[in-house]
Amino acid sequence: MKRKSWELKLIFLVLVAVFAVFLAVPAIRLLLKSFLGEDGLTGAYYLDVFSGKGFTTALGNSFAVSIVSALVAVGIAFVMAYIIHYTRLPRGFKRFVQAVATLPMFLPTITYGFAIIYSFGKQGLITRLLGHQFFDIYGFGGLLVGYVIYTVPVAFLLIHNTMGYVDKKTLVVSKAMGDGTLSTFWIAILRPLLGTLAGAFIQSFFLCFTDFGIPASVGGDYDVIATVLYNEMLGGVPDFNRGAVISVVMLLPSIVSILLLRFLERYNIRYDRISDADLRRNPGRDTAWGLSGTVLAILILCMFVVIFVVPLVERWPYQTGFTLEHFQEVFSDNELQTVYLNSLGMALATALFGTLAAYGAALITARSKLPGWCKQVIDAIALVTNTIPGMVLGLAFLFVFSGTSLQNTFPLMILCNIVHYFSTPYLMMKNSLSKMNAGWETTAMLMGDSWPKTILRVVTPNAAASLIETFSYYFINSMVTISALIFLAGARTMVLTTKIKQLQYINEYDQVFVLSLLILATNLIAKAIFTWLANKSSRKGSSNAKKRKEMKAS
Repeated sequence: MKRKSWELKLIFLVLVAVFAVFLAVPAIRLLLKSFLGEDGLTGAYYLDVFSGKGFTTALGNSFAVSIVSALVAVGIAFVMAYIIHYTRLPRGFKRFVQAVATLPMFLPTITYGFAIIYSFGKQGLITRLLGHQFFDIYGFGGLLVGYVIYTVPVAFLLIHNTMGYVDKKTLVVSKAMGDGTLSTFWIAILRPLLGTLAGAFIQSFFLCFTDFGIPASVGGDYDVIATVLYNEMLGGVPDFNRGAVISVVMLLPSIVSILLLRFLERYNIRYDRISDADLRRNPGRDTAWGLSGTVLAILILCMFVVIFVVPLVERWPYQTGFTLEHFQEVFSDNELQTVYLNSLGMALATALFGTLAAYGAALITARSKLPGWCKQVIDAIALVTNTIPGMVLGLAFLFVFSGTSLQNTFPLMILCNIVHYFSTPYLMMKNSLSKMNAGWETTAMLMGDSWPKTILRVVTPNAAASLIETFSYYFINSMVTISALIFLAGARTMVLTTKIKQLQYINEYDQVFVLSLLILATNLIAKAIFTWLANKSSRKGSSNAKKRKEMKAS
């Protein structure tokens, strides 16, 4: 298609300019901050941090709890995904398991910590019901539980999606060859999933290592690197150079994690043809896996039951009479109403502009004839955004935009979210656009249509379902994020997650849980609407495709 494609070039230039200003410049400034002293380049700040009291201990703690949490999360996610794909349990039960596995995605991580306190603390709901405290909630035990709950949804979605592309006939062939149960399990299920399981572990480790919300509530004296960074910057007199050093240290495992994920992609088994063979009846298998799924689902739900209970009692655990007073206080508080509207507005704006950015980037890499280096630049941007933790990005923004007109503003927070979550929406759109007919733009050009008309009339309607999913992804993540915004939100730009952190200091846990329920309800309603719209769009697209085939046949 020989045309100037000035529209695509303009999109490319705008995207590169945005990410240069709001990704490259902050990242470079952060790196320089860790090396630049009053007399020029120096490594003194690194020596100071690593020789300082407690830093290496906190770093070791981060590695230890993140590794154990990731292993447990992947194991739980595998069991829940296996139930859906390799058992003949009722469809309703499978939907229940899937819903429970993804439920934690709709709540901010800082809420998990408070749920752990009110569930498993000395006066917690579970502790009082069972008459025994099972573990010390402050420190390794609390972080482990919180991190596992946090990362199970991510690990589950990765394993669940890959299991859908594993050829089920391998099970039949393995049995026909006389393999034992364990051999069949290895050959037909585990071996094809090794790359995905390793990827799920790395992704879970990366999320645990860089999370701030859970340590902020149940970390106790068990310091991890995220709390060290927070205390360095917001816990007293801020030290920007030491904060920059800690941020760079946080980046290193993230970079290694992403490189390992790309390396492991080559070990994923791909089938020329995928067969969804009927599973043989096996009551023993289904009962065992069904019980396992039930236990895991109950354990996960137990974590969140307290969020519904505590706001409905007068004063937990001393006055347990039913009351709606806490809800009335929140909904009658003008400040909290403003904070909710702030969150909603920020999430909607992030979703809108983030979806446009992801769509524009995907059009360049999947639907254009621009030079290969242009596409490589976009892919590199996606890789870098997937590498930088939210806390590091927020701190980098703080270094660059402090003292400017963007400081403590919603545009800066929105741009930070767009950059932070860009990678996954971009890949979603790229995969969707790559599967469409490659000749649509050429045909439209021959018929005299301009490129924008072709995109609006042909490509966009066919990509509607993916666009809605991208919008949903940005919206939900923007409602629950805290790690980056903790450095960027001001008194007038407070959002629900940063408000929850503020309420922690004054022990207003009733309001914390009410606001958490508000986030959960908002995300569940939004997800239901987005899913309905996406399904409706998919059905419409399938119907149109069928009509086109019938017209060609006639």
